[in-house]
Amino acid sequence: MTDVAEPTPTPEDDAAAAPAAPAVPQQTFADFPVHPDIVGALADAGIVHPFPIQSMTMPVALDGHDIIGQAKTGTGKTLGFGVPILNRVVAPGDDAFDGLPAPGKPQALAVAPTRELAVQVSGDLERAGKKRGIRVLTVYGGRAYEPQIEALRKGVEVVVGTPGRLIDLAQQGHLQLGHARTVVLDEADEMLDLGFLPDVEKILAMTPAGRQTMLFSATMPGAVVTLARRYMNQPTHIRAMSDDDGDDRATVKAIEQFVYRAHAMDKVEMLARMLQAEGRGLTICFTRTKRTAAKVADELVDRGFAAAPLHGDLGQGAREQALRAFRNGKVDVLVATDVAARGIDVTNVTHVVNYQCPEDEKTYLHRTGRTGRAGNTGVAVTFVDWDDLHRWALINKALDLGIPEPQETYSSSPHLFTELKIPEGAKGRLPKEQRTREGLKAEELEDLGETGRSGGGRGGDRGGRGGGGRGRGGRDGGRDGGREGGRGPGERSDRGGERQGEGGSDRPRRRRNRRRTRGGKPAGESQG
Repeated sequence: MTDVAEPTPTPEDDAAAAPAAPAVPQQTFADFPVHPDIVGALADAGIVHPFPIQSMTMPVALDGHDIIGQAKTGTGKTLGFGVPILNRVVAPGDDAFDGLPAPGKPQALAVAPTRELAVQVSGDLERAGKKRGIRVLTVYGGRAYEPQIEALRKGVEVVVGTPGRLIDLAQQGHLQLGHARTVVLDEADEMLDLGFLPDVEKILAMTPAGRQTMLFSATMPGAVVTLARRYMNQPTHIRAMSDDDGDDRATVKAIEQFVYRAHAMDKVEMLARMLQAEGRGLTICFTRTKRTAAKVADELVDRGFAAAPLHGDLGQGAREQALRAFRNGKVDVLVATDVAARGIDVTNVTHVVNYQCPEDEKTYLHRTGRTGRAGNTGVAVTFVDWDDLHRWALINKALDLGIPEPQETYSSSPHLFTELKIPEGAKGRLPKEQRTREGLKAEELEDLGETGRSGGGRGGDRGGRGGGGRGRGGRDGGRDGGREGGRGPGERSDRGGERQGEGGSDRPRRRRNRRRTRGGKPAGESQG
């Protein structure tokens, strides 16, 4: 019989034999000095444990300090400022409410660059403040003034809005911001851009000098931080980023990224085949122009896909219809301009496709950040045209993506099928047996009392002042023809009644004095 030597214990064995250290309990919202009703409302919504940006922000924000908050997309920035806002508000049911200098006037203001983001932020705040009875109002262009004015008359504690409509309501005397003790700029890098800055300065001038100011965004260039400090009092800069993330390199590592040099005439076919990839869920396809978004959506619908467009030439009702249909799964492909890239949080988005190369690295981050959110994984695919190779080179260098030269790719390229897990033999039309979604028409189109033209016209619903088809710097679609949250041409309400957008059917006509003539002379004169 052979003797087997007993192995000598190693340090690893000793560590394994040692009793395990007690697990550190995971932090909850209840661990912070937050009103129990807010904690309870969040728990009812299944939100118990804060994300890192929330854990880092709340102790500072709850003490009333100014904050510049930066975190990757999809990591919960909204509640990072939302919970402190709601905690500081005096609700109508509180004993101190009647003792306020102006009960019912807004105590907090959140400003967002797009209508869709304003609606989303407002929804998050309403949910968290429901048990306290906090009234939250969303104001933005494209909807009738009257319901917003009526809500302000009855009283609200928190206003969330886009710059143009906020200024309109304030200048008309309906919105008073003199008691707003907390002001938040969401997507602050966009809000402090030259296009929005004059409006932001007007809004901040309407608020108290001693207010608490909080700025949040995924990207916060140094120049923006320097500018932001002009409006803040000794702000704390909080970055919930990993050590290897640079200031402008907040790419979400959970996103698998593919970049292809594509031919313009082959893009729709490539996209249609990609949409049949294994495990694909909801998908957002980004374009630079409104015209391309509409065209690609139509092409996909014609090929059997449940697709819907989202861009600035749509009426507000149509835009909200598209987002609802997408969230509800009636359509699974949203073809959007960059209006949807800023902060829109839709669960189960597995794929993002940049149908047209983004303008810059900041746009790339915000687009791709629509997937891989809140711990999930995602896939981002970018098509690069031949004339966009220089633009892609700059994006790749700025973000250090390691893809300097996109591979030339066609809809028939084997590597496209392999990398994106497209079933072999998939063609550019969705098989009829797979057309199971109801489509956009199954989602009700609400009548919002919109100002300006609705539905696809080129009128006042565009959101930006001037309403021209091109945004700042000649970009068509970068801001969907101007600032999404602003006013359309002629949208500002006169006190005697709201003027309709350019070309609107309800626009009052100017009276003209007309003289009848006969033979070129005034009627009644002799014809000699």
